[in-house]
Amino acid sequence: MFGIDLALTAGGLLTGLMVGLTGMGGAALVTPMLVLLFGVSPAAAVSSDLLATAIMKPVGSFVHIRAKTVHWHLVGWLSVGSIPGVLVGTWIFIQVLGTDEASETIRTWIGWVLVAAVAAMIAKVWVGRRASGIRATHHPAGTRMPVRPIPTVILGAVVGLLVGMTSVGSGSLVVTALLLLYPLLRPSILVGTDLTQAVPMLVVGAIAHAGFGEISIAVVASLLLGQIPGVWLGARMSSRYDGTALRWLLMVLLAATAVKLLGASTIIAGMIGLVGLIIVGAVYVRERIDATAQVTAEDASGRSVPSTATEVS
Repeated sequence: MFGIDLALTAGGLLTGLMVGLTGMGGAALVTPMLVLLFGVSPAAAVSSDLLATAIMKPVGSFVHIRAKTVHWHLVGWLSVGSIPGVLVGTWIFIQVLGTDEASETIRTWIGWVLVAAVAAMIAKVWVGRRASGIRATHHPAGTRMPVRPIPTVILGAVVGLLVGMTSVGSGSLVVTALLLLYPLLRPSILVGTDLTQAVPMLVVGAIAHAGFGEISIAVVASLLLGQIPGVWLGARMSSRYDGTALRWLLMVLLAATAVKLLGASTIIAGMIGLVGLIIVGAVYVRERIDATAQVTAEDASGRSVPSTATEVS
């Protein structure tokens, strides 16, 4: 009926699986995939992915709403910034559509936002450790944690602007910024708040893009046909796999993709990806070795205590 593209459905299944396994932003994976692998115009890729994401996000947020892991005051203040932000971003997007360089301009926007997203994902590792240390010495904050309105509204506005222009940023940028602003926020509430705050912004953005953008119903239908079961399957698998190594691999992929979108040759993008894989592989192996050594030391320490106690007695 909509001219389903099975290859695109397979791509949606794969990206949905990655999102379910790692929690990384879907748009950061899907929009570049549409442009680079499937030849969709950047304008249609942004508008179509925005609509598909607006349909999918409420499903994840509903789970957290039922579990009461949403900080509603944060959602409200973020929306105060993100809803006008996404409208302004969509307006800028529409103005560019009328120019001769529209495709190249939007492609460049996506590339730079991907760079920011990768930087935020890397920063999240350090920020997350810092937040864990702070929570270890304080009681983790629940849904009644006090909100800092001005920086929260600014964060919402910036993210809304980027989403309206590129469809990227609703998850990857928000989580890191929220951890910086609210380090006592419990992880479950952080995730629930992030998912829920994106819903009104994405719905408003999708409506705006449906009226003035370049949405392809065939692309949206093909994506959702693969993404919905992919996210569900990935979420089920995530209980048995923490996704750490996969997150780092996806960061490398996104970095290489960003460079390609910004005009680098395939060879240069490939070299960046290869160097990134080598670095990530070395870091991962080192972490595994350190973790194994720590477990071995703890086991040895645990065995030595009874032995000493027996000799003393």
